[in-house]
Amino acid sequence: MTLGQHQEAFMRDFSKLLIFIHENGYEVRGGELLRTPEMQEIYLKTGKSKTSKSNHLVKCAVDLFIFKDGKWLQTVDELKMFGDYWCSLNEINQWGGFYQSFKDTPHFERRVQ
Repeated sequence: MTLGQHQEAFMRDFSKLLIFIHENGYEVRGGELLRTPEMQEIYLKTGKSKTSKSNHLVKCAVDLFIFKDGKWLQTVDELKMFGDYWCSLNEINQWGGFYQSFKDTPHFERRVQ
């Protein structure tokens, strides 16, 4: 599969996730989709990222800020249903709330790197 095909598949799954969020009575605000190598380097140096090979660099990851009744949800427990749904869409989709080293609950990605 080419990178372009991965990006297209990621966006199809992303649209399904947005619909799922809204159909379940939540609101969402968009975060970072495309990240420059320079910004990734800053995130590495400041501890906001643990890798130099982020899928944000190839437009196959997005950060989403999910709200319920005006409250920003941030914990794994609050957001697990969205992580489960995301991962059910494709075996190479991963949610940052399931990471072992640190929890990145706004992060939804397709593993292409």
